[in-house]
Amino acid sequence: MAGLSGVPVIILKEGSKRESGRDAQHRNILAARAVAEAVRTTLGPKGMDKMLIDSSGDATITNDGATILRELDIENPVAKMIVEVAKAQDDEVGDGTTTAVIIAGKLLEKAEALLEQDVHATVIVQGYKQAAAKAQEVLKQMATDISGDQDMLLKIAQTAMRGKGIEMAMDKLSQITVDAAKAVVGFEGKDIEENIKMIRIPGGRVEDSFINYGIVLDKERTTPQMPKSIKDARIMLLEGTLELKKLGTDAKITITEAGDLASFKEGEERIIKEQVDAIVAAGANVVFCEKGIGVFAQGYLANQGILAARRVKREDLKMLALATGAKLVGDVMHLRQEDLGSAALVEERKVGEEKRMIFVEGCEGAKAVSIILHGVSDQLLEEMERALEDSLNVVMDVIRSGKIVPGGGAPEILVAERLRQYASTLEGREQLAIRAFADAVEAIPFTLAENSGFDPVDSLVALRAKLSSGTGYGLDIKSGQPADMMAHGVVEPLKVKTQAIKSAAEAAAMVLRVDDVIAAKREELTAEPGQSPHDYTMPQMPMPHY
Repeated sequence: MAGLSGVPVIILKEGSKRESGRDAQHRNILAARAVAEAVRTTLGPKGMDKMLIDSSGDATITNDGATILRELDIENPVAKMIVEVAKAQDDEVGDGTTTAVIIAGKLLEKAEALLEQDVHATVIVQGYKQAAAKAQEVLKQMATDISGDQDMLLKIAQTAMRGKGIEMAMDKLSQITVDAAKAVVGFEGKDIEENIKMIRIPGGRVEDSFINYGIVLDKERTTPQMPKSIKDARIMLLEGTLELKKLGTDAKITITEAGDLASFKEGEERIIKEQVDAIVAAGANVVFCEKGIGVFAQGYLANQGILAARRVKREDLKMLALATGAKLVGDVMHLRQEDLGSAALVEERKVGEEKRMIFVEGCEGAKAVSIILHGVSDQLLEEMERALEDSLNVVMDVIRSGKIVPGGGAPEILVAERLRQYASTLEGREQLAIRAFADAVEAIPFTLAENSGFDPVDSLVALRAKLSSGTGYGLDIKSGQPADMMAHGVVEPLKVKTQAIKSAAEAAAMVLRVDDVIAAKREELTAEPGQSPHDYTMPQMPMPHY
């Protein structure tokens, strides 16, 4: 930096790097576009898969945008910003991350062209904000209300599953999705993991998958003497323990006679027996305990015909409470009958060759459910789980809002056309940014056509021409021609589309606002002479001499 007299003034630490102005903007845009390019080919039912190999050599094969971005080991700070925006999209609506990232990348590509024409970044950002607001307005006008339409919910679920490699069982899985979503939709939490548990069981056919109105625990009975199966179960959820507390290291017990030792043990057993008697008196015949169950307690519970499991995860206890209606109990001695939950059946079953699990089934009015997935391999099961998570999120979005729009790029084509009309009514350079936004939104149908093996330019032109016939025409990925998406059952939630536009505009604005990048020098680790190359220390500065 030059001072008033023209002499340079150094204000940064030696070794720091600084990029400003057009150079900084160019590099930032390049990094953001690289993230978009990483997921672009995965868009749509015919999108390609990515193989992600972590540091331990484990491979993940998926075309789920959220998973790809989460697994990528990204170092560039601007690229991380784009990934965070995609994560926010996934957290908010559970789908549409690939769409949001592709539009963001295209917005930045168009913005770079405007920057080269000396359009200021602030003007571009303002234009993008206006365009995003107008786009959301157009999408809301385009939306259709399908509240209570069961068939349309199934189509929503199927649209989210397409391209995940599970088309052979799409009808079965979409029905499971809709049933699970309708069971838990009244729950206030946004994260489906709070009330829908996925259980992956290798082996069997995909069609063998089913929904369980209850919870499946990866646990066994604490002792084989307990019953394997309990019908008309009355379930207690214990936050505490059913074993005696261990004495502290400084505790002292003085026993002078053999009879005293016997009395001490009898006293311990009596305490446990009183606790088990309290459980029996309340009417419980199934106990799920967050902590340990001692040997004495196991024996007493078995003698009373009670099925019990210990070390149950806190999350599973909460889901059991939602499913069975039970309340979490901290002290057994204060257990009441109304604290118990109910289920038609609690049973330990063999899963696979050696594994055993406890199934809690038939919970009336369950607000938490389990989905049991069967498949020939772990890779397929993982992809099935990701597909169901996406479809569950979009179905729940539609149940809550009741609004859908056609898929296949139809919303983007309409938004682009309306934005161009809107831009022509404005004066000033903002209209250039709004036209650029329109072009960027069309990247979705363009990419869909490209990923499906069709000429993207021809497909885009055909879709634009169809606007005069109606607003619901999108790309038919089988023929490459425009088709009525509502008639074909290709529909998406309004909320996913509006959120994708919002997320993309915010991501582009964040990147464009940065015009100065100052990176501090990284401290390097060095090895001392004679030291192992794996044992590094910070370089030592010489001591000053006085």
